[in-house]
Amino acid sequence: MAVGTNIKTYVNGAWHDGNQPIMAAADHGAWLGTTVFDGARYVDGMAPDLLAHCERVVRSARALMLHPGLTGQQIFEIAWEGLKRYPKATPVYVRPMFWGIDGGAYGILPAETVAGFCICLEEVPMAAPDAAVRVTTTQFHRPVLTDNVCNAKAGCLYPNNARMLAEAKAKGFDNALVTDALGNLAESATANVFLVRDGVVFTPIPNGTFLNGITRQRHMANLRADGVEVVETVLSFHDVRQADEVFLSGNLNKVTPVKEFDGTHYQHGPVTKRVREMYWDWAASAA
Repeated sequence: MAVGTNIKTYVNGAWHDGNQPIMAAADHGAWLGTTVFDGARYVDGMAPDLLAHCERVVRSARALMLHPGLTGQQIFEIAWEGLKRYPKATPVYVRPMFWGIDGGAYGILPAETVAGFCICLEEVPMAAPDAAVRVTTTQFHRPVLTDNVCNAKAGCLYPNNARMLAEAKAKGFDNALVTDALGNLAESATANVFLVRDGVVFTPIPNGTFLNGITRQRHMANLRADGVEVVETVLSFHDVRQADEVFLSGNLNKVTPVKEFDGTHYQHGPVTKRVREMYWDWAASAA
């Protein structure tokens, strides 16, 4: 089942309406999970940082030892071809993907042939600006690069995220805050995390266990340009409980305010609101 509606698929060199089949039964991606993707947004005729997302999916493919047959710039141009098929006001989730087709050594290593490629466009509404979430802890943590491909946005990583979300939902929460293997705050089950205390913004320093998100980087640049101090550092759940504001940062909804962490409550505060405002101001100026 698709996440959104009004789907358009680019596969085998052409655009098609609907949720098209893309993979064969014997493809390496179907058999051994060599799939990578990225996600960008199209809102009010703007596609913020679309090129950066297209370039990252190429890097993700290479991290899984796949051989992408397209550059980020080429994917960017194809994506815009598809986005022009939607009315300007339509909110679209943009998902380019690569997957392994042929197997190499023992069938496990991807072969040195060109990977499969598609783009899936889905109409997915943006969440309301004040749609805050409640978060909790989880027994599961982020893997490290020595035992998983943390340097890629890879489909094989997401069953772990699903376990985190399932545990949070079972406890009556919307999402989970997640640590690395050492117990340091890493991110949420779905997005990067920021804390605000006394007007200073804190966020976990990238340590190879989670992606340094494109939207995360954009928020940091906007905040610093606005004169706000942003600190990347080692953080703990104690720091979360001491924060004045907490928000999540991801491509799907850009800024998601957190209203509770296991009984600690937060305001949807001025910094969180300002981050959202600056993001869309920047997006309009870059369009």
